[in-house]
This record gives sequence, structure tokens and C-alpha cells, in this order.
Amino acid sequence: MRNRGGEGTGIVMKTFVVAGLTLLGTCGAALATSAFNKDSEPRTLIVTENGTRSELTLAPGETVEFCSSGCFVTMPNGDRLALTGSEDVEISGGGGRVR
Repeated sequence: MRNRGGEGTGIVMKTFVVAGLTLLGTCGAALATSAFNKDSEPRTLIVTENGTRSELTLAPGETVEFCSSGCFVTMPNGDRLALTGSEDVEISGGGGRVR
């Protein structure tokens, strides 16, 4: 294929860039830990991600996504887990387990 002075090259490049960014955005959203609180009372997880510690409180029946790039989580009962960012965590009886 011969380039004829760059005709259409800018449009093709823009299409590839937009497609690539869309794919990266979709992948980033899909890779996160999901936590579901099955208990009848709120439960708090302590999340340490990239050296930053925060508390994440889940209402009864609530599901949240967090930890997109790996983290440590302390469950309500004190158990500590290392997560990669693709797990499903179920909170029940004050403890958590990876499903």
C-alpha cells in the first residue's frame, strides 16, 4: 500500500487512538475487586492501596468496587487479605471471604 501524501492518515490515526483509549477505559473498569455485604448491619473494611489507608463502610446488602490495582484489606473481624484487584469478596458474619 502506497501513502499518497498522507491523505486520510490523520483520520485513521485518530480512529486507532480513540479505539485504544476506549479499550483501556473498559479494561480498567472491569478490573476491580467487588465486595458485597450480606450482613444485616453495616461493615467496615480497611483498605490500603498504593500506601494510602482508608475505611470503606458497606451498608447491609450494598456492593462496592474498589482496589483496581492491588491492595491489602482488613476485614471487619481483623483478617487481612492481599488482593490483586479482580476478586469478589463476600462479607458474612462479620468476616470476609474471597469467592
